[in-house]
Amino acid sequence: MTILWCHDTKLRLFIGMGEQSQTRVFKLVKKLSDGRHINMNSEVSKINHARVIEVAVLLLMATGTVFVFSAGATIGGQFDLSRFYTFTTLKQMIFFPLAVGVMYVVSCINYRRFSLTDKPVGYSLTPYLFILTVGLLVYVLFWGVEKNYSRRWIEITLGSATISFQPSELAKWVMICVLAAVLSKYARTMDRFWGRFVPICGVAALVVGLIVIEDFGTAAFIAMMTFLMLLIGGAKFWHLLSPLPVVLPGFAAAILTSQTRINRIKSFLNPEEMAYQAEQSLIAIGTGGPTGKGLGQGVIKYGHLPEDTTDFIFAIIAEEMGFGACVFVILLFAVFAWAGIRIALRCQDPFGRLLAAGITMAIVLQAAINIGVVTVVLPTKGIPLPFISAGGTSMLLTAGAVGVLLSIARNSESLLPAEPQEYLFRRTEHE
Repeated sequence: MTILWCHDTKLRLFIGMGEQSQTRVFKLVKKLSDGRHINMNSEVSKINHARVIEVAVLLLMATGTVFVFSAGATIGGQFDLSRFYTFTTLKQMIFFPLAVGVMYVVSCINYRRFSLTDKPVGYSLTPYLFILTVGLLVYVLFWGVEKNYSRRWIEITLGSATISFQPSELAKWVMICVLAAVLSKYARTMDRFWGRFVPICGVAALVVGLIVIEDFGTAAFIAMMTFLMLLIGGAKFWHLLSPLPVVLPGFAAAILTSQTRINRIKSFLNPEEMAYQAEQSLIAIGTGGPTGKGLGQGVIKYGHLPEDTTDFIFAIIAEEMGFGACVFVILLFAVFAWAGIRIALRCQDPFGRLLAAGITMAIVLQAAINIGVVTVVLPTKGIPLPFISAGGTSMLLTAGAVGVLLSIARNSESLLPAEPQEYLFRRTEHE
């Protein structure tokens, strides 16, 4: 029997035939493969997906820094540098290089440190992060700082500067790590309803329940990510449907107990009573046209559009740089999604695949929801545009998540075969 082995595709052909036939088949395959190797995706496999992720993220961060600075302009046009940290636009200029540093530092950490391996107790960082997250979520409910009618911030005073931190942003990424770790560790027993599915849902419900009280949007997002992670992690579909009798009434109660959420849904369903933010957002997009008014020349930011540096920054981009700039931003997220999916598919480790898929889905879905809100395709909700919206917590944590994605890509690349050489086709005979 002859074994034909191709390292790049891990293709084995076991041919039980005579010696002469074996030799002819071997020569034919070598000829078809041009004497080197067989690789159906040779061009795609040559692409450094980690580099693609880096370029896309850096371009998005740079775009965000420029437009946050533009959106934060005031009529007076003056900044008091003695109170540097109180200006959103100036803070963003600091967060940009910090986020880049966080991304590359985290990328140097082996992503396996977040998995639930059989290594000594204490090796995995995920349990510590989860305990820290739950503690912060409980703390913010009682001692958090209230902003915009919601108690979701923790403030730390350092001299004359005050640092604000939002625990729900941390919870979003920690839950992805927890789900990827648990689903990969117990992949063979995920068909157990009470032993596996229910405990996982209980952990997610704990986090969602602590967040939904003050931040409905982030809670709904974590619930959606939990569903998607369970779906791609091997849970049975009928298991995924079983929590709906509890989840749907819970979210309905969260909506009905808040007049603000009710008004947002009413204004979305009735275009004649469109919310002020949504109306101003459409005006900004419409007046921008194909090429925009020019960088810094927009007028909607001068007190007309609330949250112009955060949730509605995409409208500022549309007004000042036009439709072309909007397409450019969307294409960058599309490239990020493609590269992230490729990293997940190429990873040989189940935990790495799930974690890469979760990080990619979270960032792309946030971008889709934010753009949908700005274009009034979705009801108004405070979901920032990743890498672009102002906000240190979101930017630094998202950069850290991208660092984990880069770590997965680089560790996966190191496990792949080297560049194809003549010797990659080997012929081994067994009697």
